[in-house]
Amino acid sequence: MKLPRLLVLFLTLAATALASKDKPVIGLSLDTLKEERWQRDRDTFTAEVLKLGATVIVQSANSDDTRQVRDVESLISRGVDVLVIVPHNGSAMSRAVKSANEAKIPVIAYDRLILNANIDYYLTFDNVKVGEAQGGYAAAHLPKDHKARVVRIYGAPTDNNAKLFKEGQDNILAPLIKAGTIEVVHEDWALDWKPENAKKIMNAAITKAGRNIDLVVVSNDGTAGGAIQALMEEGLGGKVIVTGQDADLAACQRILRGTQAMTVYKPLKDLAALAARVAVDVAKGRKPTTAATLDNGLKQVPSLFERVISVDKENMMSTVVADGFHKAEELK
Repeated sequence: MKLPRLLVLFLTLAATALASKDKPVIGLSLDTLKEERWQRDRDTFTAEVLKLGATVIVQSANSDDTRQVRDVESLISRGVDVLVIVPHNGSAMSRAVKSANEAKIPVIAYDRLILNANIDYYLTFDNVKVGEAQGGYAAAHLPKDHKARVVRIYGAPTDNNAKLFKEGQDNILAPLIKAGTIEVVHEDWALDWKPENAKKIMNAAITKAGRNIDLVVVSNDGTAGGAIQALMEEGLGGKVIVTGQDADLAACQRILRGTQAMTVYKPLKDLAALAARVAVDVAKGRKPTTAATLDNGLKQVPSLFERVISVDKENMMSTVVADGFHKAEELK
C-alpha cells in the first residue's frame, strides 16, 4: 500500500531528526586562524570529533570581540549540542556564554579561560608552567660577570593566558630582580599578540636602554619573531637570548640558526584530541572526570591540563620532531 505523501514527508523529517540527535554537533568558535598554531588545533579537533561520530561547525572571528560574540550566537541559533570556545577576550565572551546558558548548551573554554561566566569545563595547558619554563631558561642563562639587563614582552592584555604566563615568569624572575641579579630595562604588553607590536616594544627598549641587552623574555613565538626582527636590524640577532612559546616552525628554525634561544612546546594534538573527546562526551550526556578546578571569577571551573616541554636546539629532535609536530627537513 502506498503511503500518503504527507505521511512520507513526516516520517522522513522524523528520521532525519533522530539521525541528527544520534550525531552530536559541536560548535567550535576560534579567536583567529591567522597563526599556524590555531590551524593545527582546528584540524586535529575536527578530525577527532569526526572519528568519534560527531560533526563540527567551525567559526573564526579574526581577533574581533564583536564578531566572535556574533559567531557564538549564530552557533547557538543553529542548535549545536556543545560549544567549544577559544575567546579573543575572556571577559567580553561572558555575554555570549550567558546566551548559551539560557539555551542550555554546555560551554567548554579551550586553552583560554572565559572569565565571570558559567562555563562547564576548561581545557588547557598549565600556563603558569609555560611562564616558569620561559623564566627558568632565562635564569639558567644569565651572564656571570654583570647584572643581567632584561626586556620583558608580555602577550595581549585581553588574554587571561598572557597574565598566567607573566605570573609563571614572575615566580622565577621576581626573586632575581629583588636580589639585584636582574634589571628589567623595559617591559610592555603586545596588543593582540601581533609581531609588529612586539617589534615596536623592542625598538622602544633599544631606544630607551641602548644596545646593552642580555635577555628578552617574550611570551610566544609570534611576538618573539617581531622582537628578533628589531634585534636583527640593530645587528644584535643571535647575541641576545630570546624566549618564546608554541614551537612554531619559524621559531624552531630560528632556534637552530641561533637567533631565538628556546620555545615552549605544547603538544597541541594531545589537547585538541582531549577537547574533542570531552566535547563529544558532554554532548552525549556523559560527565568527564576532572582532577582540578580553576577560579574564573564566578565559579570554580572543572579543568583538565596538558603538559608543556621546554625546547632548545639540544632537545629539538627528541621532542618536536620525534612527536611529528615538525619534520626534520622542514627545520633547515
